[in-house]
Amino acid sequence: MTIAIIGHKNCLRHNMGPEHPEQPARLNAIQDQLISSGMEFVVRQIDASAIDPNLLNLVHDQVYIDSLFEKSPAEGHIWLDEDTLMMPDTLEAALYAAGAAVDAVDLVAENKVKTAFCAVRPPGHHAERDRAMGFCIFNNVAIAAAYAQKKHGLSRVAIVDFDVHHGNGTEHIFNDNASVLFCSTFQHPFYPYSGHDSQREHIVNIPLQATTRGEVFRQKISEHWLPALDNFKPQMLFISAGFDAHIEDDMSHIGLTEADYLWVSRELKKVAEQHCQGRIVSCLEGGYALSALGRSVVAHLKGLMGD
Repeated sequence: MTIAIIGHKNCLRHNMGPEHPEQPARLNAIQDQLISSGMEFVVRQIDASAIDPNLLNLVHDQVYIDSLFEKSPAEGHIWLDEDTLMMPDTLEAALYAAGAAVDAVDLVAENKVKTAFCAVRPPGHHAERDRAMGFCIFNNVAIAAAYAQKKHGLSRVAIVDFDVHHGNGTEHIFNDNASVLFCSTFQHPFYPYSGHDSQREHIVNIPLQATTRGEVFRQKISEHWLPALDNFKPQMLFISAGFDAHIEDDMSHIGLTEADYLWVSRELKKVAEQHCQGRIVSCLEGGYALSALGRSVVAHLKGLMGD
């Protein structure tokens, strides 16, 4: 089966300004690389639907959800945190981003595709249960994982996060839920300055020093993530796919390349084939050097296609 790429044009309408790194051009850069690499002809592109707002409270407090709907501006902008702006089109974009993740779960769980990649924005992994943070409004991957458990009856799901920033929101949401294994690599010390001291058995965090290169990244994943995933035996695998650890990305000081994203994606594909019938849902998180982002997503998709 081919890989589904799920997104929506409304995800382009959220625009925090030309100087903000989390910009609409990120999705265009991915699409351009799909075309230039020839991947456009071997993936299935699907329009997302907006999420039913009643599903947001699978992981978010209702008071927080209601506040976003109440505060959504008709014009101008408001600040949700020091990095995150809400514009007139932001809420709609966020609803489509979360909706893409839910749509992906249904497609994969119903065996219509084996693997789905959500090319959406705003990203999600910093959004905690009750607050927006770090460019994120709703935690797309957390919503998808919780939805898979509720709608499709899965008792064990795993989320892996290779964004250069710790997925504090995802950990916050599932900190007391051992039915969700959370594995994360991230630069430390670095924003959001969390994750390095986690002590839960179902949370496998790997802080990486600045200047870490691919060899160490691969070694750490082989030593920590892969054994944990094998022991946990997830029934569906979720990926927070951030590409801001790329050596060309000024957002961080880690030096990964497309080859590293290809490698980790292939390893995760092997885990999924062994334990969860190949079922993978991947959601775009960071990645701000546009050319590197597009190339890295192509490498990620090739890895998820397997050999």
